[in-house]
Amino acid sequence: MKTIKITLLLLGFVMLTASGTFAQKKITGLQIMENVYNRPTGNDMTAELTMTLINSSGQKRVRKIQQYIRDFGKVEKKIMFFVSPADVKNTSFMNWSYDDPNKDDDQWIYLPALKKIKRISSDNKSDYFMGSDFTYDDLGDRKPSADNHKLLREEKVNGVDCYVVESTPKDPDYMYSKTITWVIKGKWIGLKKEFYDEDGELFKILNVKNYENIKGYWIITHVEMNNIQKNHKTIMELSNVKINTGIPSSKFTQRMMMRGL
Repeated sequence: MKTIKITLLLLGFVMLTASGTFAQKKITGLQIMENVYNRPTGNDMTAELTMTLINSSGQKRVRKIQQYIRDFGKVEKKIMFFVSPADVKNTSFMNWSYDDPNKDDDQWIYLPALKKIKRISSDNKSDYFMGSDFTYDDLGDRKPSADNHKLLREEKVNGVDCYVVESTPKDPDYMYSKTITWVIKGKWIGLKKEFYDEDGELFKILNVKNYENIKGYWIITHVEMNNIQKNHKTIMELSNVKINTGIPSSKFTQRMMMRGL
């Protein structure tokens, strides 16, 4: 009997220890957002991008863009060339995102009418990009370490299991007071994201409408940004996506911005 009691006590201890271990292994909001940030997307990507701007009256403006992205290890570089319509043709935008958590993105825009490359300063990153509902900051890669993250709950979105994470900026002067992201479990894709303004009011909602597995990488190919306060919408659609084609480093330079495609 004594042996049985000891065995039962040991079993109870093991079960408590195991449950404690499982509790410790429960994923955190920070880990979820780090998984989103670090989701593999290949060494480089080329794609055609269609940007559609829809105003409150339902009127549309469509812009065609050629986009290139390459991961250089410690820095990811992106360059976009506007192909049409005529009023924005040959405009280009370049973004360099660094792995260093203490280093902000570098961004430049080339305006052919002025024949000048403008560097986007930190004070201008809340400006809207080319009349869209995306700010320059939205186009960069915000590092998980810039925010405090809290796992609010788990729920389904359109039948897909998601984590719901609230992120509040460590910088009190940041343009958004918080964001809430619905992240697909296992795929680490932000399926939906709500942006709240400085007063804590809902400002914008980003919805991912489509994502595809291309060469083993989950690539987001269709997103819609709805500006709730301005009743304006921007749709971004990727097509002709090519992964790991060996884009040369010379593509991501200010000289190339001015030269164009």
